Amino acid sequence: MRQNRVLWLLDRLEREARADAVIETLRRGVRALPLGGGRDLLHGRWLGHPVHPLLVQVPIGSWLSAAVLDLRPGRSRESRLLVGVGLGAAAPSALAGWVDWAELHRRQQRVGLVHALSNTAAVGLYAASLACRVKGREGAGRAYGFLGLTAVGIGGMLGGHLAYRQASGANHAEEVPNVVSQGWHRIGAVAEFPAGEAVRRSVDDVPVLVVRETGGAIHALAERCSHLAGPLSEGTVADGCVRCPWHGSVFRLSDGWNVRGPATAPQPSFDTRVADGHVEVRLRHQNGGEPARRRNGRRSEAAHGHGDRG
Repeated sequence: MRQNRVLWLLDRLEREARADAVIETLRRGVRALPLGGGRDLLHGRWLGHPVHPLLVQVPIGSWLSAAVLDLRPGRSRESRLLVGVGLGAAAPSALAGWVDWAELHRRQQRVGLVHALSNTAAVGLYAASLACRVKGREGAGRAYGFLGLTAVGIGGMLGGHLAYRQASGANHAEEVPNVVSQGWHRIGAVAEFPAGEAVRRSVDDVPVLVVRETGGAIHALAERCSHLAGPLSEGTVADGCVRCPWHGSVFRLSDGWNVRGPATAPQPSFDTRVADGHVEVRLRHQNGGEPARRRNGRRSEAAHGHGDRG
């Protein structure tokens, strides 16, 4: 079978390093923006997933609606209004996208840069469309509008590649409750966990971060960061939290709550106990979830043979 040409081009774009110097400059610039607490607002930590895909619905919907009206005579006033609404909504959408983009891997940033350029071209074309419409040049305004919609479509295709092929913005810890089986799992002797240090262990092939406090309390979280699977065991432990070494997301050790982004999803957390001098962990139910998924009322194969070990 012949290779899909579009996928081949996208894969090549991921590997294209010639714009990396520009990407690094832009990344530093976006990270340096004095956004304060607004940065987490733009990441969508309050929403539980990135807010950028939600915001882009307004300009895309407005411009698509304008294109439909442009196909019908006598609707130029409504089309002009919709083009203007789309332009007004493009700025916050773009800002949220850039803030997310600055915290991605380089291969994702390469695709994201072209995604942003395509959308920037769309904004320019729609601005020209609005200017022509205001001056009464409806034909030119419609032409610029259809060109802008084409650019939006290309940008949307690249955004889909980022979200679904490259998993930018996805929760990279989502599978943990579906993989870790029910019951208690012994992960090592208490002496193997020095106080205040992050230790990596494994449960059902899932990496687990374990931190024992000076007072004796033991905390355990899924070790791969929900943002982009960064190794939390290599991060910094302080003030009851762990900071991801890759992009700086901060999670509370007691329950995995993401207290600072760019992560928008909390870490799956574990109950802990000490039995016969050994630390044991059990996946904690979160958001109504249940460890060791069931199918047709029966435990999946991954859960077989893993009952309580206490």
